Amino acid sequence: MKQVSLVNVYKRLMPLARSLSVVLGLSVLSGCWMMDDDGMLRDRKNDYQLAREMPVMVVPEDADHDALGELYVIAEIPDTSLLLEETVGAPRPQPLSGNLLDEEVKIQTLGGKRWVLTNRAPSEVWPRIRSILNRNGLPTAYADASAGVLETVWLELKGDDAYKHRFQFRIEPGVQVDSTEVAIVHMRVKKGDEPGAWPLQSDDDEREKAMANMLASALAGDESSGTVSLLAQSIGGAAKVEIITPKEAEPYLLLKLDYDRSWASVGYATGRDGFALVDQDRSEGVFYVHYGDPDEEEPGFFEDMFNGDDEEQRLSVTYLIRLAKTEEGVVVSLVDAQQQTLERTETLRLLKKIRANLS
Repeated sequence: MKQVSLVNVYKRLMPLARSLSVVLGLSVLSGCWMMDDDGMLRDRKNDYQLAREMPVMVVPEDADHDALGELYVIAEIPDTSLLLEETVGAPRPQPLSGNLLDEEVKIQTLGGKRWVLTNRAPSEVWPRIRSILNRNGLPTAYADASAGVLETVWLELKGDDAYKHRFQFRIEPGVQVDSTEVAIVHMRVKKGDEPGAWPLQSDDDEREKAMANMLASALAGDESSGTVSLLAQSIGGAAKVEIITPKEAEPYLLLKLDYDRSWASVGYATGRDGFALVDQDRSEGVFYVHYGDPDEEEPGFFEDMFNGDDEEQRLSVTYLIRLAKTEEGVVVSLVDAQQQTLERTETLRLLKKIRANLS
């Protein structure tokens, strides 16, 4: 009886064993296909070197062009040879950027406008602001990463039973590299009324100020620094400041700001990094500055005591910084004390110093 049962078990297991052998055989064959001549898995890390450049796909004129486009657009590379400085001997080490150190957050005001400034890129600030709003019970009703706009839902604030409120946040690149400016607009509407368009200025300046203080404090204490939004890589548009190097003209700074902001920003830079403001004429759009190399050693005590007139000499006008309003923005250019153009490399060196200290 036991022999018969063993035979039955054997007959039942045979089909399973045949199926298993077929599966193992296919696995071995597929594994062989993945192996190279040495029996190892083929290394594909250098396959990109064999890639060929394909022609750009041409879309018919009657088709939708928006469906196709460059996923990662390569920006135009400027002629950087003009930005190189001639050095004698070993070049001096460049100071570390403030953006690589601790984060700085502050509130700036000018001409009735207020914004929160931080030395972090917009693509990093965008997700942090969204997180801060959610944590503080301010849900987002509208978000446009490409335009850098966030709008809250309608809110009912304590102590105000007659109005409903909402806030708009505009995140834009700052004048410094990898910096961000956040402007806030407050809007209120009587309950039951239909809301209109967003106002140019806040309906309640105190509520805007309170929101700016809350946001600045939250950004300064936020532990999620380092998170970056891939959807917000070009948030808020292009850079506000560029160094333009035309081939047939003198280099200049282009500030994509209003004139008041440009004047204040350049004025801030005239007192830093070797520049000293001697005089200014806003009606003519000119800063009269003295420039002394900040790397030069200062005179000693006795030399300074016996050469007291050197202070007046050191503060003589050496350069004129001119601002001119154009259709593209505000142009910042440089000439010497005799209003003659400078050497191209000298102009670029000084423009980069001004660029690095704009506010």
